[in-house]
Amino acid sequence: MRNLIIAVIVIGVIYLNIKDRTYNSSTLIFGTSIPQTGIMKAWGSAVHSGANAYFSYVNDTNLLKDKKIQLITYDDKYEPELTFENLQRLISKQNIFALFGFVGTPTVKNILPYLNTHDIPFVAPFTGASFLRTSQNENIINFRSSYQEEIDSIVNYLHTKKDISRFAVFYQNDEYGEEGFISLLNALNKRDLKLVGEGTYKRNTLSIRHAFNEIKDAKPQAVIMVGAYKSNALFIKTAKEHENFKDTIFCNVSFSDADQMIQELDFNTQNLLFSQIVPYYKNNSIHVILEYKKLMRKYYPNEPLSFISLESFLAAKSVVLALQNIKGSITRNKFLEELKTLKKDALKGLSLEFKNRQLHNKTYLFEYKRGDFIKVNDEN
Repeated sequence: MRNLIIAVIVIGVIYLNIKDRTYNSSTLIFGTSIPQTGIMKAWGSAVHSGANAYFSYVNDTNLLKDKKIQLITYDDKYEPELTFENLQRLISKQNIFALFGFVGTPTVKNILPYLNTHDIPFVAPFTGASFLRTSQNENIINFRSSYQEEIDSIVNYLHTKKDISRFAVFYQNDEYGEEGFISLLNALNKRDLKLVGEGTYKRNTLSIRHAFNEIKDAKPQAVIMVGAYKSNALFIKTAKEHENFKDTIFCNVSFSDADQMIQELDFNTQNLLFSQIVPYYKNNSIHVILEYKKLMRKYYPNEPLSFISLESFLAAKSVVLALQNIKGSITRNKFLEELKTLKKDALKGLSLEFKNRQLHNKTYLFEYKRGDFIKVNDEN
């Protein structure tokens, strides 16, 4: 019995040493899989530039002393099968310290079983999916708020401030759209409201006509849009030519990419509402946003400022702050613990608090008026 206990202890020590090995090399490698081509290319470009603007600054200024950060990026075209292939490439061919900034709910859902069985930090994915907030996997740390929080904020604002009760939903026919659909039903049920119409379209397509026909006869006062920016924009263009949508408000969650959608609509539209999980990137009263603008001008002068690249920048800065706080040798466990315990004011001007497996628990609503995004609510 005594020998068995000793053997168990020895095996446990060996396991812990493997699980939490030290990273002594001069470069910490982060891996990501994002859309760099295809219909979601602009999304991937914003994620890459926002994160690398800060990582480049860290490397140039020796902020991590004897460490550099390298972000290895593979293109998945926003297709789940490619995301899984990219993950396998990253794990097998690269000495990856952590995974960062993966884009999309269906893409992340496809790799979740792998993440749940491997001890690798998975940080700041660009999805508000509930399964990443309820997961028992201690290696998953989100930066952004959930889709449930975003959609609840939209419904609450429209119902209490605009007296709107007739909601319809246009959503992507996959895990992302399903998350939004269920979140909307939850928000409506809380207020004893019913969904008056719904329509879906296929991911990575512009096939919105069927969804449009399914929704138009309901004459909704508001349409919640849980899709990609090109598909949402085409739906809005089509709807604005029909009398049943004359006064309808079109409401988009953060993944819809407000900046690209406005561009698709030729910067000339109205009755649009956007939920975001970061403040407006032109807000000069917030210190960390001024830093974001400065570093984007320096490292990516040709990349437009956007909500997406700001989120990526803030997530990257959070990663570096956690690394700076590590005492002694760098391990994955230490990194995860420092991320979870970042000080509330670590990002100057924004409040952090790790709960529900996410760091920044805020939502913001904006209307698009007179060529600009106008904040319409206090953040939750």
